[in-house]
Amino acid sequence: MTSNAENTLQQLVAMSLSLARPDRDLVILGEGNTSASVGDGTFFVKASGTQLPQATPAAFVRLHIDATAAIADQEQMSDDAFKAALDAAKVDPSDARRPSTETVLHAIALGEFGARFVGHTHPIAVNAIMCSVAAEEALRGRLFPDEIVVCGPAPAYVPYTDPGFALARQTRQVLRRYADEYGMPPRVVVMQNHGLIALGGSAQEVESITDMFVKTCRVLAGTYAFGGPHFLSDANAARIHTRPDEVYRRRELKLS
Repeated sequence: MTSNAENTLQQLVAMSLSLARPDRDLVILGEGNTSASVGDGTFFVKASGTQLPQATPAAFVRLHIDATAAIADQEQMSDDAFKAALDAAKVDPSDARRPSTETVLHAIALGEFGARFVGHTHPIAVNAIMCSVAAEEALRGRLFPDEIVVCGPAPAYVPYTDPGFALARQTRQVLRRYADEYGMPPRVVVMQNHGLIALGGSAQEVESITDMFVKTCRVLAGTYAFGGPHFLSDANAARIHTRPDEVYRRRELKLS
């Protein structure tokens, strides 16, 4: 393994352990998965059956990004065929560890949409909204400037889809529409009845995006005690996203 790959893996392990801290309420037991691009066309992703709170370098499998993402080009795939395709995309075919069910989704985020690190978690504050009948409506507007500065102009919303192959295909469609509309990939992807994905240029950015969106959901839930959310106007939200001082602040916060 090259020094760059080792450094990437170390950062990924540290990010995974941090996201899994019990006080953060982001994951429990086997929930969630994380990944990182090495920069040479390969990536590390959490192996199925491992737990983020006990993450070590041995908890991650290395795969080829393009070969993994291309699995989503198939229109249909059985569970057995999906597993075989993931095995075929491994850098080391002899590696017996099974990649996470959401591995194709990670490859799409890291490849086509340019993320360097990805963190998928199941925060209580986020799923309290995403498991509600009003989830999409509740997330249609922006609440405060720092939400936009850190999390981008809007989250990408994915209706509930069977995890794995179907979810990867559905999420790719949503991300492509988002990129067409906003001229950039999303930093936040929310999945109905499932959880949150943060796409970042660094491990720290994934954590910052996750933290800010969890805060956003807590604020949003609190607004319903006082009549519901008062969203920023579209013009005000767009202004925050493009203000030179906010762009500068993003750079100072080491956000891509």
